[in-house]
Amino acid sequence: MRSLVLALLLAAAPLAATERPANFALHDEARPVPEIAFVDGEARTRTLADFRGQAVLLNLWATWCAPCRKEMPALDRLQAALGGPDFEVVALSLDRAGVEPVRRFYRETGVKEIAIYLDASGKALRDLKVTGLPTTLLIDREGRELGRLIGPAEWDAPEMVAFLRARIGLSAQRRQP
Repeated sequence: MRSLVLALLLAAAPLAATERPANFALHDEARPVPEIAFVDGEARTRTLADFRGQAVLLNLWATWCAPCRKEMPALDRLQAALGGPDFEVVALSLDRAGVEPVRRFYRETGVKEIAIYLDASGKALRDLKVTGLPTTLLIDREGRELGRLIGPAEWDAPEMVAFLRARIGLSAQRRQP
């Protein structure tokens, strides 16, 4: 009897793992995302259009935001696990002091997989109608918002990874280094 219960629980786990995480607001229909501009770690201008064809987890954060600082290592591990030609974590810093605080934070915390992106103007906050940090948008391959999560999350938790894979259609294979 115990083995039957265990087998039923294991069979149900993949379904449960793809349920919407708490605080993740999914839209009934994908929504257009305004074209926002920012710079990368080399001061080159970038836009979200540069990521078309990839699903994007756009995280708006700042080095002075305590919950943001706490979740960045989890986002880095998520990028290590899923990042590649089909998926990218785009962590957009809103630090007004420029790129150096972001570089320093990456060094101090060991963040290595996530590229540096910066919007020192804060225009992305207004254009995306973000009311607090961190806020994370899940964007499909066509550049449309599927949903958003306001506040920090355990981005590398198995349930979250399974949810993201299911929402953006990634296979269960891990990224090869």
